[in-house]
Amino acid sequence: MKRFSEKFILTQEMEWEELGGGVSRKFLGYDNQIMMVQVKFEKGAEGSPHDHFHTQATYCAAGKFEFTIDGEKKIVEAGDGVYIEPNLVHGALCLEAGILIDVFSPVREDFLTGDTVNYFGDKK
Repeated sequence: MKRFSEKFILTQEMEWEELGGGVSRKFLGYDNQIMMVQVKFEKGAEGSPHDHFHTQATYCAAGKFEFTIDGEKKIVEAGDGVYIEPNLVHGALCLEAGILIDVFSPVREDFLTGDTVNYFGDKK
């Protein structure tokens, strides 16, 4: 099944999808091969450790986060990027309220079908 977003995604016209725990998101574009998501975090919001088979690249657009990837911790601030190989355990703690732009390949079908409770892949 071919699935894809609109050609233009104007975020000011979109509502934030509340995921709980101080995390919300907006889908910025996707098809079967790729997905980009804008994720807003309140200070103290946490993405619990998890893994998935998708390749992930993340751009920190605002704020400060402590990322843990495969046991290694680093502070990531606005302008920094993160690359997460498939199947590596990773998570993040928001140290200063901010925005992450996540890109996944292939598309996160679980995000589109509602099979996850929160952004970080915890099952319902």
